[in-house]
Amino acid sequence: MADKNKKKGVAAKKVVVAMSGGVDSSVAAALLVEQGFDVIGISMQLWDYSEPDGSGDGAGDSSDDGVGVAATAGSCCSLDDLQDARRVCYKLGIPFYVANLEEVFKREVVDYFIGSYLSGETPNPCVKCNDVMKFQVLLQRARELDADYLATGHYARIETPAAAGDGYRLLKGVDSNKDQSYFLFTMTQDQLARTLFPVGDITKDEVRRLAAKVGLKVAGKKESQEICFIDGDYGEFLADRLEQKAGEPQKEDTGDIVDGTGRIVGKHKGLFRYTIGQRRGLDIKDGAGPYYVLGTDLESNRLIVGKDEELFAGGLICRELNWISGAAPDLNEVTVKIRYRHQGVLATLGDIKDGELRVEFKEPQRSVTPGQAVVFYNGDQVLGGGWINRAIKA
Repeated sequence: MADKNKKKGVAAKKVVVAMSGGVDSSVAAALLVEQGFDVIGISMQLWDYSEPDGSGDGAGDSSDDGVGVAATAGSCCSLDDLQDARRVCYKLGIPFYVANLEEVFKREVVDYFIGSYLSGETPNPCVKCNDVMKFQVLLQRARELDADYLATGHYARIETPAAAGDGYRLLKGVDSNKDQSYFLFTMTQDQLARTLFPVGDITKDEVRRLAAKVGLKVAGKKESQEICFIDGDYGEFLADRLEQKAGEPQKEDTGDIVDGTGRIVGKHKGLFRYTIGQRRGLDIKDGAGPYYVLGTDLESNRLIVGKDEELFAGGLICRELNWISGAAPDLNEVTVKIRYRHQGVLATLGDIKDGELRVEFKEPQRSVTPGQAVVFYNGDQVLGGGWINRAIKA
């Protein structure tokens, strides 16, 4: 295996690898072992596995509201994944540890997920998990073990400073189909300096071939689902937990569906069940459809719908900005991604006022969704990003 992402002068330095039990992190560890690093594998325990569904006394009872989290079959960080990670580390001859992070995961990721829907936004728990769980909590654990670096299986790249005074640059992964740089826009210079992405320079197919070559049984393992703590309908997940918190059912019709004029066209089953651009699951029988979700009115508990052309926006307002270099870019034009699988669109960045940034697209974009991440690129370089507050109509 070739040295693909090794930083200068770090041979034999200690690195902690975040082991998910999947093929990507497993190959990341294998590459680092071959390159001569002192490698330690650590997996995050995010659930209490003493209960059959993983929602026992740990994640489920870590706060007074009693809202639990199920470690479901097929999700990442399940008990099977921990065992896979343990077997990989044994095969590679490296130490393996499990970090119990149930409480912080529930507080920082699951509660954030639930709260975002209740506030009328559509959350992105994968960004939040990377930001808090990996590059804050797990990176701190690595430091406590006197490790020089934390490594993950992300498909992204880090470019070291070319000269004194230059900063680290975060780049897209070589495999455009697997690039995960979108989820990493919250990273800082200090975090980039302490992080390695060993598989960022190779493709997923190459990763699987390398895993098979080394004899790792996870070589053909399927991808985990997008939201690791939900198996099935996220609406039911939210309804169940809201019912536990409120002590009353949350699954009946709870409000009106209205068009842009305020005309009632149907009933919704809880605003948290819908996201902008959604078409399926709308109980509308006026025959004038198809209708799409345009937004929510929390104060009046109304779901607002309209036609496809009403989904397009000319820009957005975003908040909680992070610039990877430490400062806003001095560029007239950047490429903007408003969701993970978005192809990106050229846009101009306005002035930052009261912590908010105005972004204007060169071409109108469909389904700009409050609560989702907006990430700014200059070619392959990730400049930074923020969280979408609202759309600017085209």
